[in-house]
Amino acid sequence: MGTRQEISAIPPDADLARADSLAREIFTDIANKWALLIIEFVGQRTMRFSELRDAIGGISHKMLTQNLRTLERNGLITRTVYATIPPKVEYSLTEAGQALRTVVDGMCGWTQEYLPHIEAARRDFGPS
Repeated sequence: MGTRQEISAIPPDADLARADSLAREIFTDIANKWALLIIEFVGQRTMRFSELRDAIGGISHKMLTQNLRTLERNGLITRTVYATIPPKVEYSLTEAGQALRTVVDGMCGWTQEYLPHIEAARRDFGPS
């Protein structure tokens, strides 16, 4: 949902169903711990695959590869291959990826600010 001003700015021929579907796909692709960690680490500096795997820790080769491909497909990460032997591959965030990192950083800040509240609510709620 948007404000009236935002809604009135939408072109009359906009495919809102397609936009909603695409948003759901993207949220599914990035709403996992690995994707968020990749965005955070690659947002700090351009990284090679092995550097990224070591920095994240606990992620398998397969899972890192799958997440990098998904983030690249969604235009959040760029993959640069250098013609060397062995090939050198680096990953960096796109402008859209940097913007998403800002949102992720905001979510992390929110978590830190409200951590005592969340922990108290979980305690009060009882066992899972």
